[in-house]
Amino acid sequence: MKFISFFHWCENSVVGDSIRSSSWLFPGIEVIHLLGLAVIGGVVLVVNMRMLGLGLRHQPVAELARDTKPWLLVSLTVMLVSGFLLFMSEAVKCYYSSAFWVKMVSLALAILFTFTVHRKVALADPGSMSPAWGKVVATISMILWSGVGIGGRWIGFQ
Repeated sequence: MKFISFFHWCENSVVGDSIRSSSWLFPGIEVIHLLGLAVIGGVVLVVNMRMLGLGLRHQPVAELARDTKPWLLVSLTVMLVSGFLLFMSEAVKCYYSSAFWVKMVSLALAILFTFTVHRKVALADPGSMSPAWGKVVATISMILWSGVGIGGRWIGFQ
């Protein structure tokens, strides 16, 4: 199956057609998607700001990362499911959208970075990592997650 064939299949599926032809499904799913974005954005921002030494200084980074992990996982799941549903309603448009591909690459890199490098640095013992390394990791994390949000917003303009 060619790549574009998958996109056509998604858009022409019962789910894609139902979302596209409904007056309320797309906006309703988008609201859920944006709520997931708000939660994950808050989690990412709180943990990264702490890693940068800005705010919540009384709480260790590792403790904050552990406390926010359930929120990260739930909001990421909500975003992935709702995002796929939104994608199915206009998959062919997405295929030809550079903003969509920016968002997908940013999302893949952000998820990979979050659950590997960022997790390792955030959960490390305070004395085992250089504070400068934590700041670099936090900055990269915020750039990657910002790319997801910016790419998603840009899709609406293409």
